[in-house]
Order: sequence, then C-alpha cells, then structure tokens
Amino acid sequence: MATSNSPLSPRLVKGGIVTMDVDTSAVESVIALQYNPDTLTRTLQIQAMPGGQDGVRVDALRLRGPAVETIKLEAELDATDQLEFPNQFPLAVQYGLQPQLAQLEMLINPTVETLLADDAMANAGTLEIIPLEQPLTLFVWSKSRVVPVRLTEFSVTEEFFDTSLNPICAKVSLGLRVLTIDDLGFEHPGGRLFMAYLSNKEQLASQATSVALTVLGLGGLP
Repeated sequence: MATSNSPLSPRLVKGGIVTMDVDTSAVESVIALQYNPDTLTRTLQIQAMPGGQDGVRVDALRLRGPAVETIKLEAELDATDQLEFPNQFPLAVQYGLQPQLAQLEMLINPTVETLLADDAMANAGTLEIIPLEQPLTLFVWSKSRVVPVRLTEFSVTEEFFDTSLNPICAKVSLGLRVLTIDDLGFEHPGGRLFMAYLSNKEQLASQATSVALTVLGLGGLP
C-alpha cells in the first residue's frame, strides 16, 4: 500500500467511482480510492438457455444475453498522514474520515431534497410516486474497465478514533453488479458504456494467442 515519492516512480492510476447525470451525461462526482485494493473479485454468471425438460430439445449453445458480472472489493481509508499536518488538512482534524465515508454512503442514499420533494408529492395527493432515481454510477478500474454498476453490498469497519470519536482508519467493503443492456437498454448512457466495455473485452480476447491442439496432447479432433 505504500507509495513512493521518487520522480522515477511511474504515475499510479487509481481505481474509483464516478457518478453522472443520466439525462445530460454530465459528471457529478469523482471518487478515487485512497489505496488501490490488493485484490478484486469478479464473478460472472452465465446467461445460458435452460436445459431441456420432458424430453424437449433445446439449443445448449445459445446465450440469453451477457453474463451477469459482480465485483467485490475492500477499500482502505487512513487519515493518519493528514493528521500529521493539521494546517494543511483542517478537515481531517475536525472530522477524521467522516467526509470520505459520507461521500461513499451517499451513493446508496437519496438526498434530503429528493426525499422532501417526494413527501410533498405524497401530501399533494399524487396517486403514484415513482421510486427515487439515483445518478448513474460507474466503476472505473483503468481505462479498459469503465462499467455502469449498482451497489448491492456496503459495509464499513471503523478501526481507530480520535478524541472526538471521529474515525481515523476504516475499511469499506463494496459489492457491485455490472448493469448490462438487459438492465438499461441500448440507448441508455449506461447501456452504451457497457457495450464499449464488452467491445474492449472482445478486442483484448483477440490479442490472446491460440495454441495448437498438440499442446493439449491431441493430434486432431475425433
């Protein structure tokens, strides 16, 4: 996790989360992870056709759509270094890690303004209230992986506190589900981003070397 200040060290690209307005595609916020996690777990659930029932034949090679991809990671936050320079980082002295944690938590909470507007509609006699919509959330893990996601898991472990009980160190565990064109459609900004992600995956796959059958101990296929 340690970083080097040497001018010869390569520039470290950080992973993070971006939120954008669905209607205008304008970027609303950019959250960079303080430290890149050492591990990133990705699980892909294959969207295959169901098996045959009652002797009915089905095409076992068909896919119903893109695989459902889930991502899990643990982000670590630490304000210790900032507290050594209180004049440069007065917010860390006053709040510890609370601003950074709150920024992440607002990814899964509606704003007060939105809730009040919803309540006003209910009091005005609106028969049907549309569920609250959040900005489009993007998970960024290098320029090759920019994917629309929905947060499905969120837990925080606060480990050390200052004299005012502000958290100084914390770990945030995130579970993300990649949203595909099945979720958003082709015309949605998130749908277009997913198609770009899938297209890039195709290009990367084409760069992988295909070996000869002899490597697998085969002279040919039966």
